[in-house]
Amino acid sequence: MLRRELPLEANHGRLLRVAAGRIAPGAENTPLQAAQPWPDSVQPLAYWHDEPIALSVEEQAGEDWPDGRQWLSRLPESWFPLISTALQVAAWLRDHRFCGRCGVPASRLDAEFAMHCEQCGHRNYPRISPCIITLVTHGDAMLLARSPRFPPGRYSTLAGFIEPGESAEEAVHREVYEEVGISVGRIRYYRSQAWPFPHALMLGFFAEAASRRIRIDGIEIADAAWFQPKRLPQLPPPYSISRALIETHLAEVADGIGVK
Repeated sequence: MLRRELPLEANHGRLLRVAAGRIAPGAENTPLQAAQPWPDSVQPLAYWHDEPIALSVEEQAGEDWPDGRQWLSRLPESWFPLISTALQVAAWLRDHRFCGRCGVPASRLDAEFAMHCEQCGHRNYPRISPCIITLVTHGDAMLLARSPRFPPGRYSTLAGFIEPGESAEEAVHREVYEEVGISVGRIRYYRSQAWPFPHALMLGFFAEAASRRIRIDGIEIADAAWFQPKRLPQLPPPYSISRALIETHLAEVADGIGVK
């Protein structure tokens, strides 16, 4: 459905209007505006169902513009790649209008997602920040935690950024221990997901806890607890890899497979 090819020859098509993580409502209860001529200021983005799509990054969002999470919660899962790409590219364009090396205005290149400095030659590309996201298990039980920023009652898996010089597997061990004081043994890679809040790449893992004793950090984690499959709290939204990790574990437990 999404073809990751810049529609460089197009000058007419659908638009996504984005400002500060919010996307303007468009036609047919979607974020796509009606087909129209493209001004020179827009960023060609991709093809959606073979139709060229461009991105208009605007200074201020309208009051009725839903944010990215609201759009993802109301649209079918097939829309996730388009919404994710638009939000991440918009954040990059907004934050890299000037050269990070010498400070002069940068210019957008046509052939790729790139900002180029004519003065010093520095070129930057959309930032991707790798993170680990981990479901810690002990038998059937799952360790889920609350961030102070979560809606009341919601618990989720543990996550954190990978530090310079660190492998993803090392980050799993470090983040779990820092946040809940638990050492993990065997870990298993699940899959990845682009996470456009604002520009993360989530690498999903399962990890087996060496014990069930929890010691939260009290800063990033407000609460954490072990949950059995039949007694679950409010879970993260269905479009998230966190929810996918939880649902996969629940399916394995139901099938008698367990975490291998």
